Amino acid sequence: MKRCTTLCTQAYQEVLKLPDLYGQSCRELKKLRTVTTCAMFAAVAVALSYLTSIQIGNYVKVGFSGIPNRLVDYLFGPVVGGCFGGVLDVLKYLLKPSGMFFPGFTFDAVLASLIYGSFFYKRPFTLPRILAAKLIVVLVCNVFFNTLWVSILYGKAFMVLLPARLIKNAIMWPIDSFILFSIGRILEASGVFRTIRAGLALK
Repeated sequence: MKRCTTLCTQAYQEVLKLPDLYGQSCRELKKLRTVTTCAMFAAVAVALSYLTSIQIGNYVKVGFSGIPNRLVDYLFGPVVGGCFGGVLDVLKYLLKPSGMFFPGFTFDAVLASLIYGSFFYKRPFTLPRILAAKLIVVLVCNVFFNTLWVSILYGKAFMVLLPARLIKNAIMWPIDSFILFSIGRILEASGVFRTIRAGLALK
């Protein structure tokens, strides 16, 4: 009970900090180094999108093209991450069209980055935090909105699509979280994050 109370208090305190967090992320947009760093991450994301994903069975599909988005969310916050996610989603479609363009998926990309940025920016990059952020994104963006957009696009009933998508996302939730955590730890240990932050601190 005490543990639960402590967690609720910490969560409440983090919510109170969100306005200031978003303000800091807005100020990141004014830095030229933020723009150039995001351009570098965008190039990496586009290159990774051309690599074949690892498919295991019907539900497990491991890809890495979304990793740069999460790193931008971590380094620059929800505002920069949201802008980056939206622009990159459109850019990827223009470079590698797959079916009809639908703005709902771009909305999902922006919303996911806002959620991840709210959890990651100026905060420890820990596995429990990543799991919590990923769970919210899975439920809100993937299971609800993504299923809704597919239902609208292809005329299939939402509840018919939901079970399979729920199972897939439930399986991928810990896998994707662990992959992101592992890559983040490697980049932190190798000094990549420290180098980027040092560059951003320069006037």
